[in-house]
Amino acid sequence: MVDATHVSFIANDRSYFSLIKKEIHRAAGEAGFSEARINLLDLIVAEMTSNLFKYSDDGEILMGIFHNGGSPYIELISIDNGPGMVNPSKMVLDGVSTSNTLGHGLGSIKRLSDTFELYSQIGWGTIVLSRVYNDPGQAKLPMKMLLRPIVVSKPGEKVSGDGFVVKKTERYMKMMLADGLGHGPEANKAVNEAAAAFKVFPDYSPTATIRFIHQAIKKTRGAVINITAFDFRNRTWCSTGVGNIAARMIGPASFKNHMSYNGIVGHNIPGTMSDQEYPSELYNQIMLCSDGLKTRIDLARYPQMYKYDQAVLAAALYKDHARKTDDMSVVLAKIR
Repeated sequence: MVDATHVSFIANDRSYFSLIKKEIHRAAGEAGFSEARINLLDLIVAEMTSNLFKYSDDGEILMGIFHNGGSPYIELISIDNGPGMVNPSKMVLDGVSTSNTLGHGLGSIKRLSDTFELYSQIGWGTIVLSRVYNDPGQAKLPMKMLLRPIVVSKPGEKVSGDGFVVKKTERYMKMMLADGLGHGPEANKAVNEAAAAFKVFPDYSPTATIRFIHQAIKKTRGAVINITAFDFRNRTWCSTGVGNIAARMIGPASFKNHMSYNGIVGHNIPGTMSDQEYPSELYNQIMLCSDGLKTRIDLARYPQMYKYDQAVLAAALYKDHARKTDDMSVVLAKIR
């Protein structure tokens, strides 16, 4: 089933912290993680919530479980709008504290994590990324393409009307971000039927894929969709979108906003559409966002972000632009 990639836990009340740990503990157990790895997660969550209590009034933790081609991991992202850090790299060292404590929190999270990233700006806040793999030996496996999605349900909803799905072959990678009309179970149903059609369609072309999906989801509410593919042989992106999924091609020196067609997949799409291609030598990554995020995004607000895991940038965009009145999605893909 296609659903939210992450669950949001609001961490602004100390009395709720034990419930956050229990929920993440339960989810890890259901996902088949070993007791030893779950114990690590318990400690990481305890340190994250402790830091949020000390330094922020509006903390949030995102938790996602990724199957990762048989190498599953749990991703924890701590987000706050606190005072930020002057020297983040120094704050990871044991014994460094600004609140008269032992100063072991961030250092502990780093030691316990298979992947750890810390991004902070003074006056903006801090993002801490931690990944724990069920098999830690799988953490450094090489990949042709990095995909970092954050999909979060509208607050109060049990399922997401946004959905992300990817299909990989030796020749290409093809991904779809879809936003079912409205939110809740009916929007989720439209996205899942679109995902089912996406998975069985055999051809590469994003335009042809959208036309196939259009026929398959006519009995649903419909959805706005972007499909983007990358051909590993000719190193070219290929993209088609219908409706208000924002797509931006990003390169080392410039970016280009991809123009979508008007319409709703499953209800009305243009009679004439074509794939739009972008060479990877100009654009080595793509960003997709549903309308649950405000799209006036200025990547210059995040200095040095190119040094970090793309999940940190996705979390920063979610932090600054999520409307919290709808399902929210941001997906980043980068060529290795």
